[in-house]
Amino acid sequence: MSSTRGSGLRLLQFHRPQFDVSRTPIPELTTESRRCIQTLAAYRPPRSPLKYPKSRCAAVLVALFVGRMGDLYVLLSRRASSLRTYAGDTALPGGKWEPRDRSVEQTARREAYEEIGLPMDYKKVPLLCILEPFLAGNRLIVTPVVVLILDKTLRPILNRAEVTSLFSHPLRSFLQSEPPFPLEPEMLELKYHTYTDYESNTYPGRVRMHTFLTGREAGGTKPIFGLTASILIEVAKIGYAREPDFEAYAPGQPTTLQRIAYALRHDPIFREAERAEGIDPDKTPDPSSLGQSHTADAEMSRRRKGRMLLRVKL
Repeated sequence: MSSTRGSGLRLLQFHRPQFDVSRTPIPELTTESRRCIQTLAAYRPPRSPLKYPKSRCAAVLVALFVGRMGDLYVLLSRRASSLRTYAGDTALPGGKWEPRDRSVEQTARREAYEEIGLPMDYKKVPLLCILEPFLAGNRLIVTPVVVLILDKTLRPILNRAEVTSLFSHPLRSFLQSEPPFPLEPEMLELKYHTYTDYESNTYPGRVRMHTFLTGREAGGTKPIFGLTASILIEVAKIGYAREPDFEAYAPGQPTTLQRIAYALRHDPIFREAERAEGIDPDKTPDPSSLGQSHTADAEMSRRRKGRMLLRVKL
């Protein structure tokens, strides 16, 4: 993404080709899947008030495809055990921004091409939407790029130095506590979805980390957890236009925007990166000015819905 020195990287400015699911021949789509694709394609994230240093930015590709029964699935990879970071983890294709990348979308597409051989073809793999960025534990600002694989003749070409295997998982299952698959006998006592609340190291308050079983744990595949799980919960929430059947956030959990703003203002690694790119970290908005916590926002949303329902009944 082109920018002048000092302007920072505004991750949510990107080229967006038109995509209309009604004009795309996908006959096996269920009604729910069609609505999900339409909702994602229509999604526009709010403009961010923050400036991000390019050197601390990354992107992941949320590659969706239609399964045999018309449901939507997401591609996931098992990282190679030889990698220095997150070895063996279940992940989305992605990586850090590079100077040759013109946009955050190109970062995600390039990384997916390098890792799993997914072509950088905008017709075979059109863009649906780009989400607001997330804050990773390794001090990277990670932006999810959601695409739809239309060409079913595509075959993965794995970069074995980075990826051991590739598999898929139903997208709507990131809104459910019950597994979308029968559990193996040795896994019957395990819960499909669990979570842990921990003290955030980037902003005062607790953060909820989710874990979902893949059904492949007996073969050595790790569950979907942490940042990957949070991203896929958000994609599913937006696409299916509903909340999960579990509490997505810890009580009083700060929003991701608040956490990123706090890191940009106070984290030495971010501050050094900002200064190197001509960004003044002290001009980053105060996190407290960027709205309320997730739980406060959710409570306000529930009250608004309750008032709307009451007016309908009256």
